[in-house]
Amino acid sequence: MANLRALVKRRKAVRNIRKITRTMELIATTRFQRALKRALEADAYTRKMAEITADLSRNVAGEVQHPLLVSRPVRKSLLLVITANRGLCGGYNSAILREAMSTIQRYQQQQIPFDLEVAGKRGITFFRFQRLERSREYTHFEDRPTFAEVEVLATRYIEMYSTAAVDEVKVAYMKFHNAARQEPVVETLLPLGSLTVETRRGGTAPSSAPTSAPSFRLDYEFLPDAQEILTELVPMACKVRLFKCFLDAAVSEQIARRIAMKAATENAGELIKEITRLYNRTRQANITREITELITSAEALK
Repeated sequence: MANLRALVKRRKAVRNIRKITRTMELIATTRFQRALKRALEADAYTRKMAEITADLSRNVAGEVQHPLLVSRPVRKSLLLVITANRGLCGGYNSAILREAMSTIQRYQQQQIPFDLEVAGKRGITFFRFQRLERSREYTHFEDRPTFAEVEVLATRYIEMYSTAAVDEVKVAYMKFHNAARQEPVVETLLPLGSLTVETRRGGTAPSSAPTSAPSFRLDYEFLPDAQEILTELVPMACKVRLFKCFLDAAVSEQIARRIAMKAATENAGELIKEITRLYNRTRQANITREITELITSAEALK
């Protein structure tokens, strides 16, 4: 028979846990709304930048070219993995790390050298346990990454790619489609030769015209010249794409944490009900036993 005092203490402890998880759910909801607002504000700019860059590079193909748009055989790669600094967000980190490990295993099987950079304490801890060497680690990206912080990384990646220090740059992160759907992906940041226009509905729409439309080429008059425009526009497109990755990761993390804390709160509520029922049954059994003992004692005294 369960001890009544132990049941009371356990129920009190679960109630305290429920208060904590409920508070964390509310905090995650607030942070999600803030992160979603920033992501949506940047989304239109990101899509338009990709569209303009792809359209421009397509129409000046053969005349001018930018090194960030040119693909080459991969002799060395760089993989950036974006995870969270904190846990309690369900399978958010594990899903990203699973995709990253799949890419790393492919590199190892094909014997392609690679540099591994990790953003987030959870990813750092995981790769340290896996004994995989990290070339750089970042822990300062929270739920509000700034463009200035991301620009530092993007500028260095652009320089590494331009000088052939690496032949591709990939990013593993949680891609945000909508509040009900997030997807762990490994996307190619560099080269930018396969630019597409990102959509919030979960797909990618090619920046070129539909296949059913007639093929034609628009004549542009560039001022300044096309090469100078590409020189300014293409690096900015790369920086914006990387910034979008961090914004998507921030939104997805808060969604995952909100869902996890909501589930924990509901589970705590169910556990409190079970403990209360057990407490009532135990208390009733104790009362029945005491009454039986009193009756038995009274009968024995007759």
